[in-house]
Amino acid sequence: MNIANSARLSYQLIDESDSEFLFQLDQDPEVMRYINNGVMTTREDISDIYIPRLNAYKNVDKGWGLWKVTVIDTEQDIGWILVRPMDFFSDKPIWHDIELGWRFFQSTWGKGYATEAAIQVQKALAKQPENKAFSAVAMLDNDGSVAVMKKMGMDYIKSYIHCDSQLGDLDVVLYRMENKS
Repeated sequence: MNIANSARLSYQLIDESDSEFLFQLDQDPEVMRYINNGVMTTREDISDIYIPRLNAYKNVDKGWGLWKVTVIDTEQDIGWILVRPMDFFSDKPIWHDIELGWRFFQSTWGKGYATEAAIQVQKALAKQPENKAFSAVAMLDNDGSVAVMKKMGMDYIKSYIHCDSQLGDLDVVLYRMENKS
């Protein structure tokens, strides 16, 4: 699967060769604040945890994985969009409900890049009839990510405690939109 360029951005699936980019993105405590309370990722975490997790759900044909987002004019890599089935790492993945997530360098915040990228990726995935819904999860007080969800047209579903073996128990909100394509 390919994702066409949007107005300002291009998209490419991330693989092991992008390990340094993943590491650099996670070195800002503000970027990590709503992921794991500001703890920066180590290079060992990237190679021993993040890349194996990515490879577990990556599916090129379906578009699952991390999509690196690059500014077309400057060729600067600024973040990524996550695509995978909801609850993928549980005993009951929801194959028809696609989770979208994002992480961007703080220097790019407030410029609409996350919204532009998330909408472009979602629209490409919406062409696959098996994708019945799109969901996103964010920590309760992550106003920036919640704003992206709302701009995408997602609706608030619930607040709950999300249990993650890597990140621990987090107070989160869940937003969702049905695939209308």
